[in-house]
Amino acid sequence: MFDIVCVGAHPDDVEIGMGATVASMVRQGLRVALVDLTNGEPTPYGTPELRAAEAAESARVLGVTRRTLDLPNRYLLDSIDARQALAEVLRQWRPRVVFAPYPTDAHPDHIAAASIAVAARFYAKLTKTDMRGEPHYPAKLYHYLAVHLALHVKPSFVMAVEPSDLECKLEALAAYRSQFSANPSNTGVVPRVERSASYWGGLVGAAAGEPFFSAEEIGIHSIEDLV
Repeated sequence: MFDIVCVGAHPDDVEIGMGATVASMVRQGLRVALVDLTNGEPTPYGTPELRAAEAAESARVLGVTRRTLDLPNRYLLDSIDARQALAEVLRQWRPRVVFAPYPTDAHPDHIAAASIAVAARFYAKLTKTDMRGEPHYPAKLYHYLAVHLALHVKPSFVMAVEPSDLECKLEALAAYRSQFSANPSNTGVVPRVERSASYWGGLVGAAAGEPFFSAEEIGIHSIEDLV
């Protein structure tokens, strides 16, 4: 059982978009799991074995459980099989909240992953089905921002995180050497992610922050939720 399940198309997507928030949730005692829909390979400097080891190291740094589904990188589609594969994970892990990629992007896998997560949340509650596990409907689904487009979109909320949470995120990203430090085209990604966290944090009076988006209205139970 997990409180939170974070879905990514590839290993490193969740870390880029919300790694500091994941670190913050773990620090607060929440049970967090990551689901990569694909293994992220092939890439120019990676292999399936190397990428799996990097993803495992990142999960260790963040203090989370991680599972990788056997869906095709580069060719990820919002299919019935993909929806059911993720829905079965949600039925097994029974999270209260699901985080998914932002639905607008240049990368087709990210677009598909967002659609798969939204559909899987619904499929997970079905009763007359051959899917494994008991029905479960996560109460909330939020989207995080990890995109290839130069977007500046207004978030539903910004999660303020501690400097130590940002450091944990950066350490988790550093585990992906094949994707960043070893790839001359991507050496600027992690510094850019760090600058982005500083920007979003500055908007809410924090050292760092990460934006999130909700298709549904967000209710609060106390004014303390807003301060």
